[in-house]
Amino acid sequence: MTELKQIVILCFTLAGIALPAFSGNLPAQVQQALKQAGIPESAVGIYVHEIGATQPILAINADEAMNPASVMKLVTTFAGLELLGPAYTWETAIYAHGKLENGVLQGDLVIKGYGDPKLDLENFWLLIHRLRQTGLHEITGDLILDHTHYDIPSDDPGAFDGQPYRTYNILPEALLVNYRTSALHLTPQPENNTVRLVVDPLPDSLLLKNNLKLTRGDCGDWRSLLDTEIHPDENGRLSVSLKGSYSVNCGKKSHFLGLHDSSTYTRDLFQRLWAQQGGIFQGKVLIGTAPEGILPLKIYQSPPLTEVVRGINKFSNNIAARQLYLTLGTAKAPAHSKSPVTLAKSDIAIRQWLASRQMIFPELVVENGSGLSRNERISANHMGKFLLAAFQSSVMPEFISSMPIAAVDGTMRNRLSGTPVSGLAHLKTGALWDVSALAGYMLNKSGRRIVVVFFVNHARSDAARPVMDRLLQWLYAGSS
Repeated sequence: MTELKQIVILCFTLAGIALPAFSGNLPAQVQQALKQAGIPESAVGIYVHEIGATQPILAINADEAMNPASVMKLVTTFAGLELLGPAYTWETAIYAHGKLENGVLQGDLVIKGYGDPKLDLENFWLLIHRLRQTGLHEITGDLILDHTHYDIPSDDPGAFDGQPYRTYNILPEALLVNYRTSALHLTPQPENNTVRLVVDPLPDSLLLKNNLKLTRGDCGDWRSLLDTEIHPDENGRLSVSLKGSYSVNCGKKSHFLGLHDSSTYTRDLFQRLWAQQGGIFQGKVLIGTAPEGILPLKIYQSPPLTEVVRGINKFSNNIAARQLYLTLGTAKAPAHSKSPVTLAKSDIAIRQWLASRQMIFPELVVENGSGLSRNERISANHMGKFLLAAFQSSVMPEFISSMPIAAVDGTMRNRLSGTPVSGLAHLKTGALWDVSALAGYMLNKSGRRIVVVFFVNHARSDAARPVMDRLLQWLYAGSS
């Protein structure tokens, strides 16, 4: 062996296992896993690039425009962090429309929303608590909900997949309370061979019928064994009947549904929480507009954007992603701008922002920013370049920390457990019919950080997870 070869070998040994230069071929073990899954290589888009390197490690069909499913949330959340700032908050303005004296409002209470994506049960309770702290305790008129900050189409919530009551299909609203979600908590009770069913929150307008049968088989895909019948009853209430089977081996689970329209849901929840805090209200809840020329009685500020982004990426919150995407169009508008939010404004804002960072993605299609779309498209190459750029951003720590950690939390909590990749990868997942996707950052065993993008658009995409995991483990080992 020559002295020069010895020096080269020594350098690679000191640096750890070297990653290969650009390759247009999949590693043999990944090719084998792909074949076993019944997915042709033509149906995948892969881009792998070590941070700081000049060439990618892998680029397979990387320039093909593909559906990224929920991985599109990475584009929306990084754009939000840069355009709005990590400390950005949404306002919800509350107006007293009438004479307010000695804690009694002789008139209507008006709540105007500006798109807060985290006005959940806890934060709506906090909003009402702070409203009570103003001294108001009785409202003699009605509760008016103002949604006019959004100017968006009134779409069919079941248009995507025929499941209008599933929470991922809930549509954006300028004043969206608790995502209009009802949580059905299921608990097996083997001592009397029943399933306990509790709804939270339980509105007065909901009639719940529990016809579940307790079984003792494997839990498996437990949601597919539930049969939910929803229809209004003769008293104007919504009747929800839960049938089917539920295994004792499932333990306690929660099934989330969006059952009510905005006015009904907000009325029931407001009345309950207002009364719990000693307030009096007997009026109706109507959709309307805030009065002109009067100051708000109270302005409620949402949690900061960093917290919202964490919920979007860790748990793939579609509705919060859509609300954030709509907010992007207001990034340069003054607070309380009378100009309504539109999808067109958001599309212009995100493309101008990408162009300002020299990221020109001609194939990019963003329909709603959540990935819950049959139309959204981006190439693996451009998603990879996007993640490389994000790593150099001042908001990089907030962005990366919002992603699920392999085998630790979020949508990656039960994935790659017991492998060397556990705890070393921040990865956003995505899944639709015929689509499986994964993108983010990982460390290999030499401490190198790598950008990974893996898209599958194929009828067998639901079998792609072992293939993706095999690639991640190959990368961890130093691609040897």
